[in-house]
Amino acid sequence: MQPQSCGMTEFFNSAFLQCSACGANQIRSSDGLQCVCKDGYTVTDVGSPIVECAACTGTVSQDKRRCLKCTSGNVCTCTADQTQVDSLDTVSCVTCPSNSVVNLDSATCVQCQETFYAATGTCHCPTAQLMGGLCFKEPSITEVLGTVPHSFWFQTYLDAGYLACTAYNNLTACQLLTNMVILSFNVLDSRAYNLYNKALATSVYLPRLVYNNPLVPLGQTAPRGLSFQRNAKINFKIAKYDASGHFLGWQDVTGGTLQLCSDTQKKLDAAYLFGTSYSQSCSVQISELLKQFPEPVFYELFLQYSDSQGNESLWPVPVMSSPGSSQVQQRFFLVDGLTGRQDNLNSQPQYVTYASKLVLSVYQPISSPGNEPPFKLTVQYTTVNINGQPNSQTQVAFAVTYSMNQDSKRTNTFIALAVLGGLSIFLAMLETSSWSHRAGQQFINCTTIIKYLAFLTGNVANTLFLITIGTGIYWLVAFKGQHTAVDVALPSPGGSLETDFIIYLSLAFAFKALQLIHMLVVQMTISIFLIDWERPKNTKHHAGSSSSAPSVSAWRTFFVANEWNEIQTTRKLNPLLQLFAVLLILEVIGVINIAVRDLNLAVQPGADNYQAPWSPILRYGITASVWLAVGIAQILFFVVIYERLVEDKIRQFVDLCSMSNVSVFILLHQCYGFYIHGRSVHGHADVSMETMHSNLQKEKDNLCALRGLEPSSEIQTFDFLLTQKFRDQLDKIVRPLSKTTMNGRGGSQGLLDQKTKTYYTMNRFLSSFLEHVHEDMDYMVKDKLFLEKIMNYEFQQPFERSMFYNDPDGIVFSSVLYYGNELVLLLFDTLLFCIIDLGTQNIVLATILTYLVQQLLEMLRYYIARNNLTKKTLVDQCFLI
Repeated sequence: MQPQSCGMTEFFNSAFLQCSACGANQIRSSDGLQCVCKDGYTVTDVGSPIVECAACTGTVSQDKRRCLKCTSGNVCTCTADQTQVDSLDTVSCVTCPSNSVVNLDSATCVQCQETFYAATGTCHCPTAQLMGGLCFKEPSITEVLGTVPHSFWFQTYLDAGYLACTAYNNLTACQLLTNMVILSFNVLDSRAYNLYNKALATSVYLPRLVYNNPLVPLGQTAPRGLSFQRNAKINFKIAKYDASGHFLGWQDVTGGTLQLCSDTQKKLDAAYLFGTSYSQSCSVQISELLKQFPEPVFYELFLQYSDSQGNESLWPVPVMSSPGSSQVQQRFFLVDGLTGRQDNLNSQPQYVTYASKLVLSVYQPISSPGNEPPFKLTVQYTTVNINGQPNSQTQVAFAVTYSMNQDSKRTNTFIALAVLGGLSIFLAMLETSSWSHRAGQQFINCTTIIKYLAFLTGNVANTLFLITIGTGIYWLVAFKGQHTAVDVALPSPGGSLETDFIIYLSLAFAFKALQLIHMLVVQMTISIFLIDWERPKNTKHHAGSSSSAPSVSAWRTFFVANEWNEIQTTRKLNPLLQLFAVLLILEVIGVINIAVRDLNLAVQPGADNYQAPWSPILRYGITASVWLAVGIAQILFFVVIYERLVEDKIRQFVDLCSMSNVSVFILLHQCYGFYIHGRSVHGHADVSMETMHSNLQKEKDNLCALRGLEPSSEIQTFDFLLTQKFRDQLDKIVRPLSKTTMNGRGGSQGLLDQKTKTYYTMNRFLSSFLEHVHEDMDYMVKDKLFLEKIMNYEFQQPFERSMFYNDPDGIVFSSVLYYGNELVLLLFDTLLFCIIDLGTQNIVLATILTYLVQQLLEMLRYYIARNNLTKKTLVDQCFLI
C-alpha cells in the first residue's frame, strides 16, 4: 500500500502500514504521511500525524498557525515585541504572540517549537525539561531501568523519543523508539526495550515490534492458497525507515537490496526464483559498508500476492534476529554505524554492527501452511570493534533455503531398511549354510562366524546401495520433475534425512569394500590343478627323467596355465572405457549440472547464470545412475554382441583345454569346486600342425566323439561336491610336498623332486578318478534342480559318491575369476567413484582416483593369484608370462 492510495480524509499510518482517519476539519497532506488543516483554520502541530485545528475569524497566516489583523488603521508602528506584516493593501504591526519570538534577521514572528509552549506556556524551556531538542512537562522517567549503550545517539534521543511518543503521540518518535529497540538487540536488559514496553500502554502509534500484524487475520499463519510455478518470481516488498523514524517508502527486493555482496543483476535476482536454493558469501571492508549505509536503514519484509478475489495483498514475513531466538520480529537492519558514535554524530564509530548472515527460509508445501510459516527471514548480527581501522575485512552471507517435513520419507526409509535388512540376514544365513555344506563343516566354529559376517557384510552393502540409489533417483524425479505447482523441497543441508543418506552411503561403500576383499582373498587362495591326459606314444623315457614320468611335452600344461593366468582379471566391461564414458557424460556434456538445488534441467546453464549449491543426494543419484547405465550397457554389448561375434575368452579357454588335452580341477572350498573337462576326443594333442588341422576338421564334420565328460554330451564344465574320503586322499597326496617345503630338507633339488613326484601322483589319481577307476571314490553327473540354481545351494550331501553338476552355459567356474563377479566389482566401482566425487565435488579427480584404485586392486589380484597358481599347479613362475 502506498501513502497516495489513502483517501483525502485519511493519512498513511507508517506504524501499521495502513490508512487511518484524520480529525475534524482536516485533510491528507501532500506526502500522505500526516493530516493538515483545511483553509480558514489555524494548526497546532506537536509531531502527531493528527494535528489540532481552530477556526480563524481573521486572516490565516502563511504558515497557517495564526490569524492576522491590523490594530492601527493604515499604518502600524511596531514596537520591540511586534513584527511588521504585509497584507494585500496595508502594513500592520502585530504583536508577537506568547508562542512565538521576533526573528531579528527577517523582522518576523517565528513560532517557537510547539513542545516548548505546550510544556511551559512560553518559548523557553528549563534545562531539566529539555531532551533531544524537545521540552516536556514531566521528563522524569527514572523508574524505567535498563542498560543504555555508550552511544551519543541513544543518550541524546532515547528518552526524548519515548516521551514524545507517549506525551504527544508523535509518530516519528514512536518509530525512533522502535528502531532503538532493534539496534540494542544484543543487550539483555535494554532500557530501550523497557521503555518500549512501557509505551505500549499509552501510545497509539507505536509499531508492533513482535510478529503481530493487523494485516494477518487472527490465527492465520500464512496466506491461504499460495502457489508458485517452476522458477516463478517471488514478489517481496520492503517498507523502509530511516534511523529517525521517517517512512522512506516501498521498494522491491530485487537488484541486491538485501544482499551486501555485489554481483550481476541476474545472479542477484536468482535468489527470488522459486525453488532455487541460493547461497552467496564474500569478504567486504567495513568502510565500504559504512559508505553504503552512513546511517542505518530499517526494513520490514512483505510478500506480495493475489488473494482469492484476485486483489493484490501483502503478507508480513516474520524475522528472527538469530537462528536460536524465540523472538519473532518484523523489523531489521543491515548495517549500523550510528550507535557506535560516542562523542557526536559526526565522529568515527568505535564499533559497527552488521547483518553477517541473512537466511530466507521457505517451508513447503506453501499451498497448505500449518503452524510453520511459508517464509521466514533469519538475520544474524555481528558487532566488530574497528578501533580506527575501518578498512578491516569481514565476511557477509545471504542464503535462501527450502525445506519441508520429511518425517514420512524417513519412516519409509527405515521400513525399507528393516525389510531388506531382514532379508539380508536370511540370505547370509543361507550362504553360510551353503558354505558350511561345501566346506564339510559339521559344527559352528570361529570360521563359520567369520564367514557369516563376511556374507552379511556383502548383503547389507547391497541393501544400503539399493536404498541410497533409490533415494537419489526418487528425489531426482520428485524434485526435478515438478512442472506446475511446486510443492516438493529437497532434504535440508545437514538435516536428518541428508545425514542419514550420507551415513548409509558411507556404510554401503565400507561394507562393499569388505565384501570385495573377502572375494579377492577367496579367489587368490583357491586350489587348482591341471590334469594332463596326454599319454606317451612309446614306452621309452627321456634320459634323466623320473621313472614314473611319461615322456610327454609339458608345454601344453604351461600354455593352459598362462591362459588361466591371463583370464583371472578379465571383466565384462572395460574399466578405462567406463571411466571415459562417465566423464564425457557428466563433465563434458554437463549432466552433473542437473544435481544443483534448483528446478532447472539445463546441462549447460551458461556462465552468466547463477549456479545453485550441489545436493549430495541428487549428485549421487545422477553419478550412480550414469555409472550403472554405462556399465550395464557395456555388459549387454559384451555378452550379446562382442562375445558372440568377436571373442569369448572364457569359453575359448574351455576350447583351449580340449585342444591341449588338459583338464582343470579347481577347489574353491574344502569339498566344493569346478571342473573343466579338457580331454581331447582325438587321444593326443601333442601332434603336428597338419594333424591338428585334420582333427579340427573331423570335429567340424562330426566325425568324432563329443567333447563332454559323459558319452554323447557336449557339457565340459561342472561344479562338484566331493566326498570327505576323496578330499582326504587329495590331502594325503599333497602332504609330503607340504612337509618338504616346511622342513627345507634336501635343498632345491629335493624340493624339485618332491614337486615332480606330487604332480604325477596327483595327475594319475585325478585322471583315474574321472575315469571311474576307484569304486569307493566314484562320482555321478546330474543336473541341478531349479531351486538349487536359484539359491546356489545343493540339497543333497555326497556321502558315498561325489556329485558333478552339469553347467550348460559353460561359465560356472568363472565365479573364481573377475568375470563371474562383475556385479560386486561394478557396485564397488560405483560407490568408490561416487564417494570420491561427493568428497571432492570434482568429476575429473574422482575419475583419476577411481582408475588408480582399480589398477592397484587388479595388480594385487594378478600377482598374488599368479603366485598361488604357481604353488598349486606346480608350474614355475618363469613359465608364466
